[in-house]
Amino acid sequence: MELNINGINTKRILVLHGPNLNLLGTREPEIYGTLTLNEINETLHTRAKEWGVDEIDFLQSNFEGELVEAIQKARGRYDFILLNAAALTHYSIALRDAIAAIPVPVIEIHLSNIHKREEFRRQSVIAPVVMGQICGFGIDSYIAALEIAIRKLRKG
Repeated sequence: MELNINGINTKRILVLHGPNLNLLGTREPEIYGTLTLNEINETLHTRAKEWGVDEIDFLQSNFEGELVEAIQKARGRYDFILLNAAALTHYSIALRDAIAAIPVPVIEIHLSNIHKREEFRRQSVIAPVVMGQICGFGIDSYIAALEIAIRKLRKG
């Protein structure tokens, strides 16, 4: 469903969270912070409403195929995807191909700065097929991606 905010159509946004992000808050808090996934989703939902979007959906999965299916089903249903593919970022050609196969723009998100981490985490196989990548700012990576998605949608 489209919303008309100040003459601007704002549509649906899908936020996808990859493997192990359901453990946020307790999983390596020195790297990923202490916020839970629910707290991140609640913050994004609140911001989306403040910025004139009330259609934002969330999915977390530890299964590559479920995320691939969500991306494939986004065509015609969502106008933007915010994706933290987690470990799948570094090796999932299936996820990369799913993103490349749909016309829905995707922003890649990471809580930590993957470029300052272990060598194997520095490579993103999905980076070449997404609109852009935001990493290293904790929850602010998600908030920045949401703001960018909304700005892009408003520009049409």
